[in-house]
Amino acid sequence: MDNLSNKIISYLGRTPNFQTEVILQDDGSGPYIKEWNITSEKAKPTDSQLNALASDATKLNNNNIIKDTRRAAYGDIGEQLDEIYKDIDAWKARIKKIKDDNPKE
Repeated sequence: MDNLSNKIISYLGRTPNFQTEVILQDDGSGPYIKEWNITSEKAKPTDSQLNALASDATKLNNNNIIKDTRRAAYGDIGEQLDEIYKDIDAWKARIKKIKDDNPKE
């Protein structure tokens, strides 16, 4: 469902509430839009409209993986603040390396 949700995010230009605005379901034949409760904002997309956004959805998915990887590598914010206090230049170098090792698309 991640790919479908990312296609929807690309289609809308924002992340909808997937509990109330756009409800997805998978009955075993693949995910689909069960409910589209934001027709006042934008009409429910067709399958072809969503399929046209596949590369955008893949990019969103990859960037989310990178964000999670970075977040884990950054460590606890309290520890980062301590690291900044002790040696801000070392902290900057560490953060730069994490970003360089995990570039966004």
